[in-house]
Amino acid sequence: MSDKFDVIIVGAGPAGSAAALTLARAGLSVVVFERGAFPGAKNMFGGVLYTPILNKLIPKFWEEAPIERHIVKRRFSLLSSKSEAAFEFRCEDYNEKPPFNQSFSALRARFDPWFSKKAEEAGAMVIPETVVDDLIVKNGRVCGVKARREGGEVLADVVIAADGVNSFLAKKAGLRKDFSRAVLAVAAKEVISLPREVIEDRFSLEGQEGMAMEFFGDSVAGMVGGGFIYTNQETLSVGIACSIKSFIDKKVAPNDLLDRFKAHPSIKRLIKKGETLEYSGHMIPEGGFERVPQVYTDGLLLVGDAAHLVNASFYHEGTNLAMASGLYAAEAIIEAKEKDDFSAQTLKRYQKKLNNSFVMKDLKKYRAVEKWSHENLKFFEEYPGIALEMLKDYFSISEVPKETIQKEAYRKVRTHISPIQAFLELNKFRKTFF
Repeated sequence: MSDKFDVIIVGAGPAGSAAALTLARAGLSVVVFERGAFPGAKNMFGGVLYTPILNKLIPKFWEEAPIERHIVKRRFSLLSSKSEAAFEFRCEDYNEKPPFNQSFSALRARFDPWFSKKAEEAGAMVIPETVVDDLIVKNGRVCGVKARREGGEVLADVVIAADGVNSFLAKKAGLRKDFSRAVLAVAAKEVISLPREVIEDRFSLEGQEGMAMEFFGDSVAGMVGGGFIYTNQETLSVGIACSIKSFIDKKVAPNDLLDRFKAHPSIKRLIKKGETLEYSGHMIPEGGFERVPQVYTDGLLLVGDAAHLVNASFYHEGTNLAMASGLYAAEAIIEAKEKDDFSAQTLKRYQKKLNNSFVMKDLKKYRAVEKWSHENLKFFEEYPGIALEMLKDYFSISEVPKETIQKEAYRKVRTHISPIQAFLELNKFRKTFF
């Protein structure tokens, strides 16, 4: 292995592989260090792969990529201990080819190796089972890394930190500080096996159609966060994701919360007779726009989760932002290579590319989500139960006149929240999320 490359990338997730693919195609020498036994071995996400950027990098990727199903249905549910109210959206346009919405269920242990292999085929060198312990800094500029392997000091013009939310390299470079509990979430997930025909019958799907389901309220003990189910070809991705602050405040462990979620009547019937194949956990950056650090310095760029590029609104969009950041970082480095200048002054082109793209524009639009979530706990703890109790009363049939039932249901709601308060809080919710 050469001891000098144009670019070192630490982490072979979607951001790192997107950068490696773009750089290698441009003729730059690239090495990717991945700490897992293979790309994707240590990576986990809920299950929806957003792919507009991937399609730019690899047109018609769906014809060969190991994806699971294209998403045609989305469902958002409020749960109390025994009830569920849901909004479901299905669009037949999403069955058009090429896939109209470019959203797919996927398993990272299958997708990441394929994507990384594409970077290798373009000329990048991918080295798994390698931990990077430190940056090499000379004359105030990052110029390499110290890797835990033979010939561990490897030099480069630029290093890309694609090492995840708890990026050690970003902290070493002084680009990020310690996190608060409110800006990070912890996810716990199981992959549950079910026959293909059972999944399609149970979720009303056909062929390669897929469904994304999100659950809030009692399903996660009223914590800031929610539960999810995503349909794969012959498995379900089932899990929860809540803020670390909520886990601490509620004194609940992620695995216990996942068990609670799976035991809810609405969830239990969807996963019955399924066999758990694997269990995983992951930390997610949810601070949004306000928590994105400076993403460049002399000789170093941050991408993906290391740059806190996750849209934590209803979209839960991370993969698309990660791949976009990898692409833009690579483009900035290619421009720097042409100038033979890898200073922060030149590499800040990456920041400008992010700012001018959907990445930062979307994060800015939803910049209040984290603050709103922790300041409006009633939307997670109380209001789902109140709404479902009202619906239960409203639709219960008895000898009591409907007018009396409706008035009593309305009276119950008013004991918890006044019409004016409800209007103000719903208006704030609308402005935050829409």
